[in-house]
Amino acid sequence: MNSDTALLTDHYELTMLSAALRDGTADRQCVFEVFARRLPLGRRYGVVAGTGRVVERLSEFTFSPEIVDWLLARQVVDEQTADWLRSYRFRGDIDGYAEGELYFPNSPILTVSGTFAECVVLETFVLSVLNHDCAVASAAARMVTAARGRPLIEMGSRRTHEESAVAAARAAYLAGFASTSNLAAGRRYGIPTAGTAAHAFTLLHDDEKAAFASQIDTFSKDTTLLVDTYDISQGIRNAIAVAGPDLGAIRIDSGDLSVLAQQSRDLLDELGATDTRIIVSGDLDEYAIASLAAEPVDAYGAGTAVVVGSGAPTAGMVYKLVEVDGQPVVKRSENKATVGGRKTAVRRHKPTGTATQEIIVPQGTAEPQPHDRALQRPYVRGGEPVADLPTLTESRELLRRNLISIPWEGLKLSQGEPAIPVTCVPAKETP
Repeated sequence: MNSDTALLTDHYELTMLSAALRDGTADRQCVFEVFARRLPLGRRYGVVAGTGRVVERLSEFTFSPEIVDWLLARQVVDEQTADWLRSYRFRGDIDGYAEGELYFPNSPILTVSGTFAECVVLETFVLSVLNHDCAVASAAARMVTAARGRPLIEMGSRRTHEESAVAAARAAYLAGFASTSNLAAGRRYGIPTAGTAAHAFTLLHDDEKAAFASQIDTFSKDTTLLVDTYDISQGIRNAIAVAGPDLGAIRIDSGDLSVLAQQSRDLLDELGATDTRIIVSGDLDEYAIASLAAEPVDAYGAGTAVVVGSGAPTAGMVYKLVEVDGQPVVKRSENKATVGGRKTAVRRHKPTGTATQEIIVPQGTAEPQPHDRALQRPYVRGGEPVADLPTLTESRELLRRNLISIPWEGLKLSQGEPAIPVTCVPAKETP
């Protein structure tokens, strides 16, 4: 348990809490919703991930005596607020889209209900988890699509914060990656782990053959040899000379991968290693992976673009108050307006199963039609997690089915409209 979880928040959450406690509004029943106003440029869908992590850590979101004393000493809170924090734990409800669900602009992916006080302090924590995990999962899902069934290994740990690396590995696996290099993710979430050797291991030895021989002696011929430390062609020849034609795989981590993959395949075949696989890595994103679709590549290693940078732009999630004491409230700021009222959402499908539309209804439910599918499910009731939270395997399968269900245009990597339109309609007036 992390004793600082409750401090994973912004200062102003507690100043709002102090003022609400003083003026008597802290106990008003409220509904907050998490949604993205728009998708990142070039994206046609987003992937929901991180909700399971929010629920898992909710019990840690408490204020220990030491934390309360620190807040008082820093004059972040007054005595009244400190007394309230000492006994705080979330006792409200949380509903939302399942992990592995697709989301679009304004999809209400998480709904937090309870008193203003108990809900508002969760804002920053919830957003930090969902913005990170949804961004990673959305980027990773595009890479999985681009890979066309070839396995991907998540290798981004050294490119991000140590705990973000574990969360990123989880989100990438949810999105369809086959394994991760991160051992903490393997232990926490049961994700298959993979990895053999870096260039440092080759450089350690007096020559390349000695390094390859050591690796094969330790891990058998089924291992993967990194062949581009010096010269790729000679590296491949050395690998086969040491391992024989039944070497498991080679990995290429630099250079023009399109050219090198074909040249490597030709050389492997020439040396009789026709079943030796080719794994490529090196700052791969979905566009680079797609460009290698016609090349003799058997698997990909992706790191930087999974966890940071252009590969995983922020999901842009916001956490907004939409209802107070059963009445809708709205924000009218230019370019940041909200739709008031607690939302329900369904996805509409053709009889064939193809998704056609997402229907969002404020303060009510959509008039049911054949082949509708409700998108929200309970996660927390009265502060306690529900018993049947989806497993990571179930979330992977849900995403796989969802990606099959959207029109094929929605899987394009080029810029375009969201894969399906989102329509907000009044209750019982759904067309």
